[in-house]
Formats: sequence, C-alpha cells, structure tokens
Amino acid sequence: MSPYLSLVLAYLAGSIPAAYIAGKLTRGIDLRQHGSGNLGATNVYRVLGGPVAIAVLLFDAAKGAVPVLWLPRLCGLSGTAATAWAIAFGIAAIVGHVRPIFLLWKGGGKGVATASGVFGALAPAAIGVTLVVWFLVLLVSGYMSLASLAGAAVLPLAIVVLAGVRSPLFLVSIAVAAFVFWTHRANIGRLRRGEEPRFGRKQPPPPDGSVAP
Repeated sequence: MSPYLSLVLAYLAGSIPAAYIAGKLTRGIDLRQHGSGNLGATNVYRVLGGPVAIAVLLFDAAKGAVPVLWLPRLCGLSGTAATAWAIAFGIAAIVGHVRPIFLLWKGGGKGVATASGVFGALAPAAIGVTLVVWFLVLLVSGYMSLASLAGAAVLPLAIVVLAGVRSPLFLVSIAVAAFVFWTHRANIGRLRRGEEPRFGRKQPPPPDGSVAP
C-alpha cells in the first residue's frame, strides 16, 4: 500500500466522529448543540454519562494508535522510514479528529485523546508519565482542561528524559502540545476568569438545544 494513500486513510480514521455518533445513537441528539458543544469525551460525560464517555474516549485514542501501529506494516516500511511515516500517520489522525471531513471540517474534538493514542503507540513510557501528571492535576484541581494542558506540557519533557532531545518525537511532541494549547484557548480564558466548569458535573441536554458557554 502506498504511504500517501495510507496518510489519507489515517486522516479519515481520525475524522470518524465517535462523540457525534454516540449522541445520535443514544439520545438522538447532535452533541455539538448540547453542553459545551465540543465532540470530546468530557462533554460526552456531562451530557450522555460515564459509560458512553469511556467508549468514546477509547475509540478516539484508538483512532490515533491504530494508524501508527498498523499502517507502516501495511506499507512494508521499516527502520527510520517506518518511524517517520508513523509520525505522519499519527499527525494526520489528530488533524482528522480536530477537523473531521465527515462533519465538513467543523465541530471536531480538541485532539487530546487521539494524541494520547498516537504517543501511546510511539512512546508508551512517555505517555505513561504524562497520564500520571494528567490524573494528579485532575484529582487536585477538578479541571479536565487544566489536566489536559498539564499533560501536553509535560509530554515533551518526558520524551527528552526518556528518549533524548535528538529523538524525532521531541519536536513532534512540542508541536502537538502547542496544538493542544491552541484548541484549548477558550478553556484557558475561562480558567483565567474562574468560569471553567469542573469535571464530574453531568448535565442533561437542555430542552431548547442550546449550547452552554
């Protein structure tokens, strides 16, 4: 299989809107019109509940991990070429999650779960450290967005410590961390104003289909 075709397949895999599908299947709603309006696991939890959120989270992570693990093999790649293309496939999956073609490039998630899947496949030890930090920040602060931002900030440091600054994943992790901060810019503003909702507060879909701020 051509690596370029595989790049398209990775983007298409990332574009599968699990949260949108979950909203339609479980409640018959467009999740973009409820809660925060975001197609991520946090909004799924608040609107649809924990079991559905876990399923969406795992699916979104798999969208990043599967292309990284399997597409280089299907393309017959090895060595540094396999690593380089695996990184490209992972980036394509993240972009697909944030800008999904199946939703006309609008209303995707913020890329955290899919990026975790990508780096879980590329650098499992580093993502393990990142997840510990993510959990501790969530436990102490109660803010999912702050935990995600902390995890994104720690990932490049974990890669430097575990793989070295010359690792090709270092620059990629910096780019992904910057991307996560960019997709969370509204959350950062709400955190600064003290308006960010804490994790664990579920909210039913409002009757008028409005989106919470």
